[in-house]
Amino acid sequence: MTDTKGTGVMNTLYEGYEPWAGPIPQRISGALVADRIGRVTPYASLAMVDRGELFVGVGTEVYGGMIVGERNRTSDLNVNIIKEKKLTNIRSSTSEATVTLRPPRLLSLDQSIEFIAEDELVEITPQSIRLRKLDLAAYTRTEKR
Repeated sequence: MTDTKGTGVMNTLYEGYEPWAGPIPQRISGALVADRIGRVTPYASLAMVDRGELFVGVGTEVYGGMIVGERNRTSDLNVNIIKEKKLTNIRSSTSEATVTLRPPRLLSLDQSIEFIAEDELVEITPQSIRLRKLDLAAYTRTEKR
């Protein structure tokens, strides 16, 4: 697309079938999966820094079963990515310090298709590309790894 500015023409020529080459390798890391509907908060994003890398930014609308990041371990983890910070009347000089978050890793369509496992899907809309679990309900998903 970038070389031809969208004016390129692609043709294919069928050459034949090949013997089965074996199973397609899957990724070895798990996924961070949102467990409820809402907007991503900075407080919850900060808590996910040590669990893996996020694919969604602060303020993004998420729903239960949506993949919000890649986990640094092999199994999937359901996370509360919309958790708010508890407010108190007591103020501390260190609690008001600003925290900088790493920007989210935004996946292209090709990267999303390459990332998904057998129990995951890619949702494509005109506004966004999202990853989700095949089964959205956390209590019915089974551990496959």
